[in-house]
Amino acid sequence: MPLPLMPKATAVWLVENTALSFEQIAAFTGMHELEIQAIADGEVAIGIVGVSPVAGGQLSQDEVDRAEKDPKVRLKITKSDIPLPKARSKGARYTPVSKRQDRPDAIAWLLKHHPELTDAQVSRLIGTTKPTILSVRDRSHWNAQNIKPQNPVTLGLCTEAELEKVVAIARRRATNAQKAQAREAARREREAAAANAPPAEEEAAAPPAAEPAADETPVTP
Repeated sequence: MPLPLMPKATAVWLVENTALSFEQIAAFTGMHELEIQAIADGEVAIGIVGVSPVAGGQLSQDEVDRAEKDPKVRLKITKSDIPLPKARSKGARYTPVSKRQDRPDAIAWLLKHHPELTDAQVSRLIGTTKPTILSVRDRSHWNAQNIKPQNPVTLGLCTEAELEKVVAIARRRATNAQKAQAREAARREREAAAANAPPAEEEAAAPPAAEPAADETPVTP
């Protein structure tokens, strides 16, 4: 059975916007039922933006309504003409000419939903350049007025796995940077406290030296 283009993001959207059972969502997305429950409990897929399979043409609203009324119904994905990204070897990403016009939309989506990504990460992910990213960010792009944020996965510019991986790396780096800043701030506080501390009291005065003992040598009569 074919799966939706972005299984986890689709599962997030279905959990948040439908009354489908965990079993139905799991069957449609190819995920385990416990994973769906964890998504509903907020334990996994934190930060993943839900993607509507209805808006993406992968599922009809009538199909969703029918499944909501009968828990035994299994959703059937609608055939999509969106080409799936192919696995690539290491190196610069090649973007087909027909897809290059979609990159500004993908950049705008990434800047909006994942500001933690660096320009270098965005560039590698969808095969664009830093000047293009900058022009989209400051809206100096020649076609800025027509740019509409769109998920790069639905545009076929990257896979969901690639997007999740780069986001996880960016968040881990951000967390490590925050921890490093916290450690540095704590170190500075300790140094400041040590510099402002009053000087230690002088050691107690040493006791006076004992008088020399009297000569006990016996006197010869």
